Amino acid sequence: MYLHQKSRLLLTNYKYSHQLFNQIQHSLLSQQTQQFSSLLGINEHNNYYCEKMSDLKLNFLEVYTVLKSELLNDLDFEFTDDARQWVERMLDYNVPGGKLNRGLSVIDSYNFLKEGKELTSEEVFQASSLGWCIEWLQAYFLVLDDIMDGSHTRRGQPCWFRLPKVGMIAANDGILLRNHIPRILKNHFRGKPYYVDLLELFNEVEFQTASGQMIDLITTLVGEKDLSKYSLSIHRRIVQYKTAYYSFYLPVACALLMAGENLDNHVNVKNILIEMGIYFQVQDDYLDCFADPEVLGKIGTDIQDFKCSWLVVKALEHCNEEQKKLLHENYGKDDPACVAKVKALYNYLKLEDVYLEYEKKTYEKLINSIEAQPSKAVQAVLKSFLAKIYKRQK
Repeated sequence: MYLHQKSRLLLTNYKYSHQLFNQIQHSLLSQQTQQFSSLLGINEHNNYYCEKMSDLKLNFLEVYTVLKSELLNDLDFEFTDDARQWVERMLDYNVPGGKLNRGLSVIDSYNFLKEGKELTSEEVFQASSLGWCIEWLQAYFLVLDDIMDGSHTRRGQPCWFRLPKVGMIAANDGILLRNHIPRILKNHFRGKPYYVDLLELFNEVEFQTASGQMIDLITTLVGEKDLSKYSLSIHRRIVQYKTAYYSFYLPVACALLMAGENLDNHVNVKNILIEMGIYFQVQDDYLDCFADPEVLGKIGTDIQDFKCSWLVVKALEHCNEEQKKLLHENYGKDDPACVAKVKALYNYLKLEDVYLEYEKKTYEKLINSIEAQPSKAVQAVLKSFLAKIYKRQK
């Protein structure tokens, strides 16, 4: 705890030097390497990946350890040993196991907004802390989403609620994850002029995401498979609220606030990021059907799962009555023959070409919107996001 306490004191009171903070970070890294390796599934047989991991990601994981330690030693709750062990296990299982793209994007975006100026250790820590708040939010959504969907696996391992002795305790764990976010913000941003803006931002994005989840759930009620409910406008609403706000807008909004910007002055930036998030999900829908599973890293199941996919919506737009009948009879059935019929229809309707035309027009529209932004730094942020997803294969 001593090192964690020192890190926190440095960042909240600014009493220690830049050099001392770097020494503390180095000590934390050497002490926590084994833990990071465990979290990332790295061992002596594949430590090549550990050696190749970027300094940015390692530093980001260091901050996770500091934040977790603070939460596990929160003076506002008298932890028993069992409670502390439960929360630590729950956090390690659910928070750092993904790609961490959303969290790392806060640091990337803030870097661009600083226009080449080297970030201080304090800035790196604060941007990382905001990034981890987004990863905490993601974990909260996923834990509850898996319960609602009755899912079995997440990130290649059993869903948290599927583990022995967890079950519906996972619902309370989800609530805990959400409540950790304002505690992290209070610990590290209470003295900042944008502190209230951060609280409001996370509340607003959570509301948008939960509303999108609600639209998704009531559109695809179990036992009520009705393709007539699916339309491009419904697909857009689900994606906009359920995915785009927290995956694309939130990281950039956090960076803008850190840079002293007023979010009300960047409504166009929000709109561009929402459009980018919708494009990203359309890509996902396309790849689920048309990508090579070995490249994608999984076998797509949108057809079997009766997903409100962009492909099925576009198919419905282009179908004649006989083809619609085929879709209604085969979409949403976990039967290889039914899946094959749907894919054959997609090919007949040339949906791959429809997607490629959509991608071309969307990219051109996004580039034009980005280059219309007056700030070159903001342009750089947006172009960086677009470059990461344009023409992706997985």
